Amino acid sequence: MIKNLMRAATAAALAVLPLASPAPAHAHAPAPAVETLLLPAAVEALPVAVEVREGYQRTSFKHWNAGKNPSDGCNTRMEVLLHEAAESPEVLPGCKLSGGLWWSYYDNKWLTSASALDVDHLVPLAEAWDSGASQWTAGRREAYANDLDEDRSLVAVSAASNRSKADKDPAEWLPPSLDVRCRYASEWIATKLRWGLTADTTEREALRQLAPGCPGYSVSYAPAP
Repeated sequence: MIKNLMRAATAAALAVLPLASPAPAHAHAPAPAVETLLLPAAVEALPVAVEVREGYQRTSFKHWNAGKNPSDGCNTRMEVLLHEAAESPEVLPGCKLSGGLWWSYYDNKWLTSASALDVDHLVPLAEAWDSGASQWTAGRREAYANDLDEDRSLVAVSAASNRSKADKDPAEWLPPSLDVRCRYASEWIATKLRWGLTADTTEREALRQLAPGCPGYSVSYAPAP
């Protein structure tokens, strides 16, 4: 009898104890802090190393993947086109785009057809490989090739200007439109700093020579997770 009373009292006491709050299923790390440097200082912040192309294959960078919203049927490329449209196109089944208007900043052209555009990796995949991505995991290379968290990583431009650029760095190619070269240089540097990529000496010297002609330009970037 006494034992039964003790058990009942213990059970009652436990019933009123507050339950511990469950730990969150997915704890999110704080977003990396944004760093800002004037353009000349950003050039000097680029780590210098010899580029190595050995072993490069475009397929080493999985793209285009399903993008930020895998359920909408639009891959990363199409999401960039939708995001950058000055006039939104009609989205047809299968994420086919009809109509729309885009500005290709490389060559100062308005384009009215998605088929006339390429989505350029601002720092080309081959250049990224040469500059350190060869040492990354396949998952990090996929993240780089589909970087929708930073607007400057991927840019919708005319197919003609993108194919003229190919995999060249700023020592070999700059946008034909002179008034956007400072923008291009700052975005190139921001992408490399964001992903911890290196520059070779010729590339950095070309950027050094360009920087004095870009007063007031700065480079802001947040390191990629």
